[in-house]
Amino acid sequence: MQGLIGCAKVKANILKSTMNKLFFNLGNHPTISVAELSKVFPNNNTSEVLSSEIFLIDSPEQIDATKLIKNLGGTIKIGLIKEKLTDLSFDKVLQASIKIIDEKKIDTKYHFGISIHGQIKINLKKLGMEIKKHLKEKDKSCRWVSGKENVLSSVIVEQNKLIRSGVEIVIFGDKKTNEFYIGRTLAVQPFKELSKRDYGRPARDDRSGMLPPKLAQIIINLALTDKKEVLLDPFCGSGTVLSEAMLMGYINLIGSDISKKAIDDTRVNLSWMRKKFLLDNTDCPLYELSAVNISSKIKPNSVGAIATEPYLGPQRGKIDIKKTIKDLEKLYSDSLSEFKKILKPDGRIAIILPAFYVNPKLNFIHPNFNDFKIINPLPEYLQGNSFLQLTPRQTMIYKRQGQKVWREIVILEK
Repeated sequence: MQGLIGCAKVKANILKSTMNKLFFNLGNHPTISVAELSKVFPNNNTSEVLSSEIFLIDSPEQIDATKLIKNLGGTIKIGLIKEKLTDLSFDKVLQASIKIIDEKKIDTKYHFGISIHGQIKINLKKLGMEIKKHLKEKDKSCRWVSGKENVLSSVIVEQNKLIRSGVEIVIFGDKKTNEFYIGRTLAVQPFKELSKRDYGRPARDDRSGMLPPKLAQIIINLALTDKKEVLLDPFCGSGTVLSEAMLMGYINLIGSDISKKAIDDTRVNLSWMRKKFLLDNTDCPLYELSAVNISSKIKPNSVGAIATEPYLGPQRGKIDIKKTIKDLEKLYSDSLSEFKKILKPDGRIAIILPAFYVNPKLNFIHPNFNDFKIINPLPEYLQGNSFLQLTPRQTMIYKRQGQKVWREIVILEK
């Protein structure tokens, strides 16, 4: 190794970014994650999907990553790219890593970690030891945080204070184009907060199924980004969508459900959210009402968007798929007919429909969409990307291991 003196000789080969290029570490469903980010950053047509794990966006403005990630259900980490390399010689990687280390001024013990995405080959142990050596030469007490995998989880990053008391260096790139990036993590998904909102809220109904808060955030972002518009959940259940929307800053919310218990649970949970997070500026009337009669309570053309997970059919035991599909198609068709009356022109619906998996076939629901148009959730310049997959009708699938009922995310426009 040439050492730090030798590193200076190759400095000219390091290409610096001309603006704030952010990287997003995607969740388990990269297509959904990219669709969400593309809706949140609607005017960015230079973004890149580098892999099933990494999405790049040019940001001309300073972004509050900690605040942003709290409103993104499909993003694990947000980071800032510091250097772009034309190749990954060890000296170049070390030089760029030390530059990131030195930029972060830490008065206490310095914690650092390294994550390497993809098939990039770097001597991780050697890199970590050289960084430790550099810090010790500067009389810095330090700790190198490592894990079993090449990529540190958000849990490891958070619990080991890599953002508050140090850095997580992230390395990724594309061997085909010889473009490699080194950056640092700015924020990680608030897994503790999400868990508290999911399992800590006072009213839960496990039997009828629970929408994960992360997925609720995703469909809210896919449906609407103007927080002043009216957002409706006509199958509000225990109020997950409404609770998350309230926390995300939406101020005009409406919820309805045919079940009295659901409305009571939603009211309890919204009250809990208001007290816990000091939220007092959100209007959210609740109606005990079937979605097929929603226009009896809500004015025509008054709702900006609908984000909802309706009744998905029975979740336990043996399921009569044909009968279930027939019953659900009628419910959804009648509901969509009502939604058409109350949505504003060009209003959007982000709705989750069940897809019943019976190996090897996935059985979809085909309601009457009542002239609603299914919208491809990906911007045109990202359509056809090999890392992103849509169903034949341009929708997205959200599933978990072992589930028989998968979720199909459908975006409709009036």
